[in-house]
Amino acid sequence: MAALDPRTLKLIESSQTAVIDAWVASLAQASQDGRTSQRELDVQVREFWRLFLGAMHAADAGNLQGREWDEIRHFLEDLSRERVLKGFSSSETATFIFSLKRPLFDVIQQANADSPVELARQLWAVSELLDQLGLHTVKAYQKTREEVIQRQQEEMLELSTPVVKLWDGVLALPMIGTLDSQRTQVVMESLLQRIVETGSEIAIIDITGVPTVDTLVAQHLLKTVTAIRLMGADAIISGVRPQIAQTIVHLGLDLQGIVTKANLADALALALKRTGLTVSKAG
Repeated sequence: MAALDPRTLKLIESSQTAVIDAWVASLAQASQDGRTSQRELDVQVREFWRLFLGAMHAADAGNLQGREWDEIRHFLEDLSRERVLKGFSSSETATFIFSLKRPLFDVIQQANADSPVELARQLWAVSELLDQLGLHTVKAYQKTREEVIQRQQEEMLELSTPVVKLWDGVLALPMIGTLDSQRTQVVMESLLQRIVETGSEIAIIDITGVPTVDTLVAQHLLKTVTAIRLMGADAIISGVRPQIAQTIVHLGLDLQGIVTKANLADALALALKRTGLTVSKAG
């Protein structure tokens, strides 16, 4: 990457008031939805500018991975993380850097109007520098966004697999949606943890809300049942509808040894019976 001339650095520093004002005005115009206040924007601009000038004076502008650029990289990573949480897009986040080009270009152009070659060289150097900073901002944004999506998926999995205590010693796990390897792992961890916490003897897995059962889904169910048995508890699968029963038969799946019931009520009645309890109408 082309190096910035010391004279250009001095020029940029001496014109910082005009550059900052033009930069803030450009950012304010691009962000008028209230997600970032004018005060916040002003603080971010001035902090970045302080780090920016310091890094350019102390470091090689062609090597943004140097230690001298650590603070500015961390600043951009924090900025990207904050904007992800506020709902900004990647382009809106990168605009924070790219909108600085025009004010800097104007200053450099005025100072090198009589030297087209030097003008082109310095404009190219500043453009490359800001492009690299903008690229780092986008990468930080994407990384944070992926982390947020992953965390949301995990939270949704946990919410979609609640373990309910139906009675002393009886747990129920109503399942809704398709079973896959990741969800099965969450199911196992949640259910086994609750078995340990409550000392339950019976766990009912209700698949009424599972749209289809294929070989893969059946394998996941078998793994869950096996894990429950290893914890010293019994498992009952409820919600086996006629269509699911036919599918299991056609697929030749072996559910031998696993107790199944048509609905949750029948499974609960069986669980209570196994624990030595009976339900009867009052009076």
